Amino acid sequence: MKSKILKVISVAAALLLWQVAATLISADFLLASPISVLKSIFSLFKNGEVFGSVWYSFARIAGGFLLSSVAGAVLAVLASRSHVLETLLWPYMLTVKTVPVASFIVIALIWLSSSMLSVFIAFLMVLPIIYNNVLSGIKSTDRKMTEMAEVFSLSYKKRFIYIALPTLKPFLRAGFQTAIGFAFKSGIAAEIIGIPNGSLGERLYSAKVHLETAELFAYTIIIVLLSVAFEKLFLLMLDKLFKVVEKR
Repeated sequence: MKSKILKVISVAAALLLWQVAATLISADFLLASPISVLKSIFSLFKNGEVFGSVWYSFARIAGGFLLSSVAGAVLAVLASRSHVLETLLWPYMLTVKTVPVASFIVIALIWLSSSMLSVFIAFLMVLPIIYNNVLSGIKSTDRKMTEMAEVFSLSYKKRFIYIALPTLKPFLRAGFQTAIGFAFKSGIAAEIIGIPNGSLGERLYSAKVHLETAELFAYTIIIVLLSVAFEKLFLLMLDKLFKVVEKR
């Protein structure tokens, strides 16, 4: 409870600081006030146009994230069983981690249509995060426990539930928590550069061009809330899945 109260106070302080800064600057096109942004958010939802853009971007970014999560986990399991494969994958994962996302977006625009750009970029940015976390989790499994399971001839199901899963859980949770934020950041960045029709990225770009700062802030807040909501829901479902598996 104390932690929640402190968070509420910190948010209130941040909003107050924002309001003071907007009042001192006194130019909405440079820094819109929190009240102006709130009015803009209500206006966007009242018109109903924002719902289509939210779904357009969310479906593609979430789709890229989910596909990459499966691919990263599968590659990590295979790499844990083959040092040769792990070595072969290493330069690709390192490249994706180190090369700026804008470079990948520009290159991807040569190969893909703008409508598929956010799917590909979200997939690409999430892949090394999930891969490295799952691989690290597998490598952290207690070898003595694994040897004991072999001695007692435990089934693969029991080995996974009682040995692998407890070790993997924190790595998976941390990986997904980080990956979701990266998926939305990179996916929206791809839309701002590719400007696909009907996307949140297009609306952000349009607001910037027309100096609609309040609308620009409003769309940014909507994206943040969308990312946070998806993260909370996904992690909640993941925790429930862990409990179901552990009970079997």
